[in-house]
Amino acid sequence: MSHPFPTPPIQPFERLQATDGLLVNADRWRKAHDYHRRRQNAHYQSLNQPGIVCGLGVQVIAAPKQVEAKYRDKRWLKIQPGIAIDLAGNVIVVPQAVEFRIATTVTGAEPVLLYLTVSYIDPDELRQKQQVEMVQETFRIDEKSSTPNSSEIEICRILLQPGEVVVSQASEVFFPGYNNIDLRYRRQAQTRPQSIARMAQVNHADPDCARNFFNLAYLSQAVESLCANLRGTDEVDQVTLSENLTEYDLLYLTGKQGLSLNSQEVTSLRSYLDAGGVLLVDAPLDSQPLVDSIQSLAAQVGSPLKSLEELRRDHPLRIRPFLFAALPVIEKRAIRLFSGGGIVLIIGDIASAWGIDRELILSRMVIRSAHELGINILNYGVKRRQLIGLQQEDNLGQW
Repeated sequence: MSHPFPTPPIQPFERLQATDGLLVNADRWRKAHDYHRRRQNAHYQSLNQPGIVCGLGVQVIAAPKQVEAKYRDKRWLKIQPGIAIDLAGNVIVVPQAVEFRIATTVTGAEPVLLYLTVSYIDPDELRQKQQVEMVQETFRIDEKSSTPNSSEIEICRILLQPGEVVVSQASEVFFPGYNNIDLRYRRQAQTRPQSIARMAQVNHADPDCARNFFNLAYLSQAVESLCANLRGTDEVDQVTLSENLTEYDLLYLTGKQGLSLNSQEVTSLRSYLDAGGVLLVDAPLDSQPLVDSIQSLAAQVGSPLKSLEELRRDHPLRIRPFLFAALPVIEKRAIRLFSGGGIVLIIGDIASAWGIDRELILSRMVIRSAHELGINILNYGVKRRQLIGLQQEDNLGQW
């Protein structure tokens, strides 16, 4: 899977070669200025990610008096002035407030998730009624029920309920309901992360394999706050070892029973590990059958596990981006870590400390240290894939 904010295309720039006596006509003038625009956009796209710079608030308003009576309903919004930058580096300026009516109608029995977006419009692509000396770059505001594409900036989203729609402000902005303005998923223009860590839970026959699934999202959420160069995904997927696993940097597997794989699953896992992927096995203290089966599996794929104490002191699992001497303590016992050939085995149930425990008794120190070690493991998976991928053909889409 490619980076959600891909780098510019690998194409050389061409610029006008100026010489004495060169006739500067409209076409050459345009080429000269397009060169600088493309360089500026490529610079932004290389180092930053798209999003909102400022403003572009969304306010519920009454229907304007000048509109026809049939459109005077409770579907009207006012989008405040603001600035955004799209994926290509184009600056989108909304200079004054825009009144906008939500036109989508829910025809079925299920609610519809609606996105309100703004995008850049190049004046050269518009049909000009007459030639003018100066033209203004402009924008377009759209509503759509599909995920915004790479050139669109999300302003807000609204979960429209079947029946009559009355758009309103949420009584609790962190938990909007039906027909409420939802601003939680707006992206801010900011520095582009070097890597996106993609994680998936491995489902298998053990009924305990999904017990920490929701905690994986908490780890992914913590990445951005604790490690500026790395970013987690908004959602964590679920897979089986028989699927195509190449898009994931880290596979998380847990349970208590011994893991039994067929030949297809072993082959798939071996290919995944050889391509640079990492399998994290998180074993509770009472899961010796799982531990034994993973150690046997590691030997089977040619990568026997070694304890952290046996690995180099500067192994990335121990030092990047966070330095560890002693490992985190979960339920009053220090976890143990083993690694080899892309398999990381933790004995101690570390993912139980990545989320909110039911009793609400885990200390901030325990959660923070568990997150930091989890980020070390994610970073190890991302960097391992990158370093191995750079030695293979066609590796541009891996991060």
